[in-house]
Amino acid sequence: MSSPAESRAPLPATLRDSTGVLAVCERWNRKLHFYTGLFLIVFLWLFAFTGLLLNHPNWTFHESWRNRHETKFQLPIVPPAAGLTSDLDQARDLMRQMSIDGEILWTTTRSEGAPFEFQVRTPRHFYFIKADLVQGRADIRHAAVNAWGIAKILHTFTGNLASDPRNRRDWALTAVWAYSMDFVAAGLIFMVLSSIYLWLKQPGKLLPGAFCLALGSLLCGLFCLGLRWM
Repeated sequence: MSSPAESRAPLPATLRDSTGVLAVCERWNRKLHFYTGLFLIVFLWLFAFTGLLLNHPNWTFHESWRNRHETKFQLPIVPPAAGLTSDLDQARDLMRQMSIDGEILWTTTRSEGAPFEFQVRTPRHFYFIKADLVQGRADIRHAAVNAWGIAKILHTFTGNLASDPRNRRDWALTAVWAYSMDFVAAGLIFMVLSSIYLWLKQPGKLLPGAFCLALGSLLCGLFCLGLRWM
């Protein structure tokens, strides 16, 4: 007498192949979901925590700018070479002379004969530089923030200002951080799509999952679209 397994008709080859592909995709989806989440976890904690701090500036324990350490000093400089005609090249040459590194931020429009003013920023250090190329000296105001300040600055540190086309990324570490955030955003998109797939594969959780999805979509839609008519 044959067993049920022996009497069952064999699956067509195409169906077996598609079932095998789906099994492989599901297995890799679970693995990638797991390891992507582990990779992103510290980034997500950083952005979640600093988001709370930025959303509640009245919480005094994370005050950073008021508690900054500030110094003022002068340094001798040599006017940039004649071949350095752009403001960016001249600023980089002055920074090299002063041993300062960071993202250059333009705050004023340079006029003929006026001191060369610009800022240099990193997540911790802020340099406000006023270079007198005629007198051969630079007045520098330096401010350093604490760990709370570094964390909050990383939340918005991109090197780009939409309101001023002159401010573009000109520091390598800024680009590394910005592209890392692109990777985090892509990872979050994958995590969401992967979660939807995992949810749909569990029939017993379709109803509560649909409720959570609908509630989140409703709240997000209220702020993204509904407030346009208020």
